[in-house]
This record gives sequence, C-alpha cells and structure tokens, in this order.
Amino acid sequence: MKRLLLKLSGEALAGEKKTGFDEDTVRMVALQVKKLMDDGMQVGIVIGGGNFWRGRTSEHIDRTKADQIGMLATVMNCIYVSEIFRSVGMMTSILTPFECGSFTKLFSKDRANKYFGRGMVVFFAGGTGHPYFSTDTGVVLRAVEVDADVILLAKAVDGVYSDDPRINPEAVRYDEISIDEVIAKNLQVVDMTASILARDNHMPMRVFSLNEKDGIVNAVTDPFNGTRITVDQDYS
Repeated sequence: MKRLLLKLSGEALAGEKKTGFDEDTVRMVALQVKKLMDDGMQVGIVIGGGNFWRGRTSEHIDRTKADQIGMLATVMNCIYVSEIFRSVGMMTSILTPFECGSFTKLFSKDRANKYFGRGMVVFFAGGTGHPYFSTDTGVVLRAVEVDADVILLAKAVDGVYSDDPRINPEAVRYDEISIDEVIAKNLQVVDMTASILARDNHMPMRVFSLNEKDGIVNAVTDPFNGTRITVDQDYS
C-alpha cells in the first residue's frame, strides 16, 4: 500500500461540540498522518463540511446554492486542518475543482501527482465541484483519478454493521464485506453513487473508528480492527 485517501467528516473533527473544530482531535489526526508519511506512504485527505454547514436541510434555500455553500465549507475545513498538519512538520497543498483565488490550486491529476511526489499531504477540497454530489462521491472520484490503493473512512463507529448499532444492539459487525453486499443491503457506508463508483473502478475501502487509539495508523496495518470492503469482482 503506497497511496491512500483518508476521508474525515467535519463533525468528527469538531469533537463533542459537533460544530467548529476541536484542535486536540485535529492534532491527533495530524500526528497519525505524519507517522504514515514518515513510513513512506502518500496521503490525500477529503474532509466533509457538516461542522459548518447543514443548509441542505433547509426548505428556504435552493439545493444548488446550498450545495455550493457546502463545498465552500469543505474548503474552509481543509485550510484549517492543513495548517495544523503544517504545525507538526508536514508540507501540504489544497486542490479544488474550482478557482479560489490564492487560497488553493486548481485540481488536476498531474498537479496532484507532482505534490505527492514532493512528499506533500494533498487535500482535495470542494467535493466534485458540482451540486447533487456528496463528499463521499468526491473521495471515491479523487481516489480513482489519482490511482490510490485504498480509501480509509474514519467514522464514529468501528466498522460496517448490518444495522445502526446505536439503535439496534443486535446489529452484527462485518470484518469483511464486498461492495456488492454493501450496495444490495443498502448499508450506507458511503452514498449509493459513491458505492457504485467504487465498485465499477475496483476501489477498496476500509472503515474504522476515528476514536480508536492510533486508528488511522492501524487502518493500514495488520491486524486491522475495522471492516474491509472488497471489490474483487470484474465488472467490465
């Protein structure tokens, strides 16, 4: 495993407050990513925007405009987290699918590869750049585009379950499950668009708890404590 994309929710980085940032949490993430970088891995980051923006649920705001605001929320998140990463000794860059003046660089595969080659953590902000697509789809799209080996999904729970374990105490956790099963059972690990994109492009995922001690580092080692999502079947 050489190149990985890590998906973090904005809420996870907000800690118990569920809004803004918890700096200790962000620094914990940064130190784990630094260990992966020191071990020779290339790391890309996608961050949601939910800690800043939940306007998508408002009946008074047009969906396209709400999604655009959400994209900008992810840019703000990446700028903040990027600075914390820099404070612990990493080089970073932020790429977006739309112009943000001097705040970011415009995404291209060549530019991303150049930054990876320079030993930088590459933040992919702004989602896909289009409304009606989530950051779930954004992380799978970028992972496919830059030929990542795996997507790491840091969640509030420690893997993929047959049902919501917070509601159903009988829910069963999977150590491994195929993307076909995820889709067929509508397990909502990522949204359906992202699941199908991962399936069709053979992009494996690993789901784990961000609250686990060294959970990000553990996600790329054995034994792994979360759920592996496999994509072995040929869909061509």
